[in-house]
Amino acid sequence: MTAIGLDQTILTNARIVLADQVMEGSVEMAGGVITAIGSGSSRGVDLEGDFLIPGLVELHTDHLETHYAPRPKVRWHPVAAVQAHDAQIAASGITTVFDAIRVGTDEHADMGAAELQVLADAVTAGVRAERLRADHFIHLRCEVSAPDCLEAFEAIMDHPLVRLASLMDHAPGQRQFANPEAYKAYYQGKLKMSDAELAEFIARRSLESITFSDRHRKALAELSHARSIALASHDDATEAHVDAALELGIRIAEFPTTLEAARASRDAGLAILMGGPNLVRGGSHSGNVSARALAAAGLLDIVSSDYIPFSMLQSAFCLVDTVEGISVPEAIGLVTRRPAEAAGLDDRGEIALGKRADLVQVRLDDGVPIVRTVWRQGRRVL
Repeated sequence: MTAIGLDQTILTNARIVLADQVMEGSVEMAGGVITAIGSGSSRGVDLEGDFLIPGLVELHTDHLETHYAPRPKVRWHPVAAVQAHDAQIAASGITTVFDAIRVGTDEHADMGAAELQVLADAVTAGVRAERLRADHFIHLRCEVSAPDCLEAFEAIMDHPLVRLASLMDHAPGQRQFANPEAYKAYYQGKLKMSDAELAEFIARRSLESITFSDRHRKALAELSHARSIALASHDDATEAHVDAALELGIRIAEFPTTLEAARASRDAGLAILMGGPNLVRGGSHSGNVSARALAAAGLLDIVSSDYIPFSMLQSAFCLVDTVEGISVPEAIGLVTRRPAEAAGLDDRGEIALGKRADLVQVRLDDGVPIVRTVWRQGRRVL
C-alpha cells in the first residue's frame, strides 16, 4: 500500500478533464502542484465519479465594484467587499481572477479615481494576508474617452497586482453603441434623463471621445508595454478597429460586437474573448453578435464571466450542449488553459504534471454544473 505524505492529497474516482480527453482515474498533488495522474483507482478522496477540471482563469469580471458600491451613493467596507467577492468567485470554480477596476470617469460616474485605489489596496491586503480563496490580479478597464483616464491610469499603473488593461470607448456612436438608439435606451434608462438632458450628454460625450480617445489609447499602450501589462481591445466592431489594436500591440480582443471584427481578430492572431452571459442566454443583451455563433464558426478562444461569476462555468457546459462539435475538454479549455495562456500564466490552467494544483470538483445536476469542492495550489478553499 502506498503511503500518503503529510502534504500530499490524492483525488480518486474522478472524470478528469485533460486538455484533449476525459479520463477516469486519480490525481495526486503535493507542494502545490500536480505530481501524478493515473487511470486506475487509488486510495484517497473519493470524488464519486464527478468531473475534475482545472481551476477557472477569469480575465474580466466587473463583480468587485458591485460589492463595494451595491447601490448609488452606498459604499461597503472595502475589505468586506473583497471578501464577499472572493467567496463568490471561488464558489463559481474560479481560482485565478483579474478583478476589473474602471479607470476614467465622467460626471455621472458613481466612483472616483481615489476609490479605485482603495479597492486595489483592499485586494492587495487580502493577498498579502493570505485570506483570499482565489489568486487575485487587477485588470484596469480604461475608458479612453474620459478626460481623467490617463491621469487615473498613471496613479495606479505601478500597483504590483496590475497585469492586464483593456482600452474601451463607450461614447455614443462608438463600438458597442454604434447604434444611437441603443445608446439612448441604455443611458436614458440608467441615468433617468429627459430627452433634452440626454441630447446634451450625448453631445458632450461625443466631443470627449473625439478629443481624448486616440491620444489616450496611444499613451496607455506605451505605458503598459513598458510595464509588461497585457493589453486588450474592447468592443471592436470593424476591421479598422482590429487594425488599430494591432498597431498598439494588443493581443486580446474583448467582446467583439460583429462577426466581421471577430474574423479580423482571428486573422490577426488575437485571442477572442466573449462573455459567459451571452453564451448562456444565447445572445447579447445589447443586440451584438452571439457568442454561440462565434463558437460555432470557430471564432472563440476565451470565455469570461463578465458580470455573473457563475456564468463562466455554466457557459462551458452550455457550449457542449448547444454547439455541435465542441467537446468537454475543448469547452473547459476556453475557461482555463486558453485564458491562462493569454495572460502569460503558464503555470496553471491545465491538469498536467508540474502545473499548479488548482482544481475543481463539478457535478452536473439537470445540465447545471454544481461546484462541490475547490482546491488552490493543493489546498482546499471551498
